[in-house]
Amino acid sequence: MFLLPALLFILWGGTGLCLEEDGGFHFKGDIRHYAVTNGTVYIATEEMLYQLSHDLTLVQSLTQRGILEDALQSFNATFSVNVLLPLVADNNLITCGLTDNGCGYCELLDLKNISNVLYRELIQVGSLRRSSASVSFLVNVETQTRTETYILAAVQQHRVEPTKDICPSVSAAVSLHNTNNDQIGQIFSIRSEDRNPEIKLEGDAEFVDGFQINSIIYLFSNLPSKYERNKVRLLWLDGKGGKGRTVRSLRGATLSVSDGGEDRRLIASSVIPGGPPVLWSGVFSVGEGQTNTELVVFDISPDLRGRTDVDPDFCFDCVARNRPTPNILKPKAVIFRQNYMTSVLAVRQKAWIVFFIGTGDGQLIKLAVDKNYQTICPKVLYKTSDDRQVFSKLRLDQVDLKHVYVPFQNQINRVPVSKCSTYKTVQDCLSAQDPYCVWCGPERSCTFEENCQGSDWLSIPDDSQHKMVSYQVTQDQTGQNTLNIQVHVTGGEMALSNFACHFSTSSTERFKMENPRPQFPHCSSTLEASTLPAGGLPIVVKIRLGSSQLIERLNLLNCTDISGPSTPVQCQKCINAGCAWNTSGCFWANQGVRNDSVCQMMESSMDFPRPQISSITPSVVSFHGKNHAVLSGRNLSSVIRVRIQADLECTQQESPVWSNTGETLMFHIPSAKFKGVAKVCALLPDGSCHGNTFITYRSAPSCPSISPESTWFSGKRKITISGSHLEFVEAVIHSKVLQEVRLAGNDNNQKKEDKLEMTKAELSVWGVHEGKKYPCIMTNMP
Repeated sequence: MFLLPALLFILWGGTGLCLEEDGGFHFKGDIRHYAVTNGTVYIATEEMLYQLSHDLTLVQSLTQRGILEDALQSFNATFSVNVLLPLVADNNLITCGLTDNGCGYCELLDLKNISNVLYRELIQVGSLRRSSASVSFLVNVETQTRTETYILAAVQQHRVEPTKDICPSVSAAVSLHNTNNDQIGQIFSIRSEDRNPEIKLEGDAEFVDGFQINSIIYLFSNLPSKYERNKVRLLWLDGKGGKGRTVRSLRGATLSVSDGGEDRRLIASSVIPGGPPVLWSGVFSVGEGQTNTELVVFDISPDLRGRTDVDPDFCFDCVARNRPTPNILKPKAVIFRQNYMTSVLAVRQKAWIVFFIGTGDGQLIKLAVDKNYQTICPKVLYKTSDDRQVFSKLRLDQVDLKHVYVPFQNQINRVPVSKCSTYKTVQDCLSAQDPYCVWCGPERSCTFEENCQGSDWLSIPDDSQHKMVSYQVTQDQTGQNTLNIQVHVTGGEMALSNFACHFSTSSTERFKMENPRPQFPHCSSTLEASTLPAGGLPIVVKIRLGSSQLIERLNLLNCTDISGPSTPVQCQKCINAGCAWNTSGCFWANQGVRNDSVCQMMESSMDFPRPQISSITPSVVSFHGKNHAVLSGRNLSSVIRVRIQADLECTQQESPVWSNTGETLMFHIPSAKFKGVAKVCALLPDGSCHGNTFITYRSAPSCPSISPESTWFSGKRKITISGSHLEFVEAVIHSKVLQEVRLAGNDNNQKKEDKLEMTKAELSVWGVHEGKKYPCIMTNMP
């Protein structure tokens, strides 16, 4: 069987394809699979195959429709690609899937020119369904003479398998297929030196991901059950000794996110570069559906000590034998919780792990994690205007390693990993807490480290820090005060070796400062006067690092003078002043606890009735926010502000209370940079915040369709606006005139229906008789 070459329609920049200004490329049809090599991106859609350059410029595209012929018949058909694998070493692109008759079909294409078909065959490799629960990837297996490359195909398993007698099929859960004709059985065959290298499974399986590190092959799956909790399984295979020995080396483990509680299901995964150990990240859904999701890190280093092929679920030799319970792997950390996560890509950047996370509502989130799994404030790198879901796989541009490919339904975007150049000062550059960015001293710009010549640059340290500069005020037994400064940055050799601090104050008559020689990252200054003024002592600290300078303006307070009711606000004021807190109040930094977590655990000594929130109307808004929202509950009379903390916002927003009856209050829901869930609590005068209610930020309304598109001069015509999220629309402005709207349902809005009110001057009527036009005279209009 073959596709007639005359019907392969090649486009060198065809119509209907466009590279958008935001770096996105739109396709005809939905994306089925995509692959990335060093310099090229391959996209398989419903009926097309595309070859793009790494910057998403179209190289060529060809249709997957043509005439299929075999020994018995020929007919029009579409080749639907379910496997897309670039074999770079052989300059080949492997495409496999099915045709309209449901049979498996594969082609071997020229990697540089996809219109050049090198080989084609009627054979099943991978799934015959369009399923996200089947995976295929290339693996290297060491033999006695050389290393061979095979296709590992893990196919979704169902209890009831549809069969087609006319098509040869593969029923195994996991199989190894050839990639060239020099291998036993020739290209695409599963034959080996002895038995077919297949792994079987009794029951259902949904495969999620797979990859190879050195000789070890890793394969992840969900094993759903009607009667038991979903099991997340990890299989290890050792790619040595040929196909047969590779599948016989089967070992497995079960990933357990929590003991008991709600069911977990693996949605997407990414190996974390580096190691050993082998670290891996997975997005898991919590409970029913995929609304509640969490990002979890595991150590999946293979345990090769036990017996092989004794897994209770998967087997090569499936004869009855004692099959022990597999090892249970527990997570090292739960990194992030966010609704609707659909994909993840993990990248190493210096000492940091950077996660790029795709969501079901069209966002790409960047999350940096230090070696202790402490996170920096997440950032949204890209968001769609609607709620298009991000594809299950994110990939890195292999040319510059500075862009992430983000695929949606019929579009792919190339998004930069960072926008360092948007930060114009050294303070802004370092405060962004971006592991990709450095402040280049000679150029006085925020950029990538490789763009800064020499070693005069500054960057964030290897661990998570909230401030670039922190300080403490201590007092010794003689009453002498010392200001201790610590700089939380790292940098090149030239920057760190030229470190100096300069302290200055306007109160030169009463206060004299002695500055010992600094030693990075510490410097200090001793105040000769023992008493600080009541309003505090203003001090300017200038810190030089190479050719860069940090300026910190402080107001030193007498720690023992920070007094008042024992509240979280008072505790935080003490910590922020460089002092320490203990059960008796605020003291010098060397006499108490400096960690602000002590403030979060405090209970206020002020007597306010505890507010209770029962509802917020509306609770779902666009990310532009909403005026005149109503919060209902009990004991609201003492509430002074409403605090909103979005999942992706590191800073809290507070909205004033505009009216308050004690049971309801009115406030404005502020705008948000991100889509997602935000926590809402009621703030009291003592700084405590009560309640645990949520609001949801969604996409802004869009109105791509208006019907009808024309009207008469006088207006007054009923117009229907169609789009998405129109429930957030409060009014329509037409020609700068505010129009009242009413919801029509199904994401349609209608302007208020008006009377026609046309005039005679606006209407002309003609009659036609025997091809001639005659004007009509109107004497009365209703």
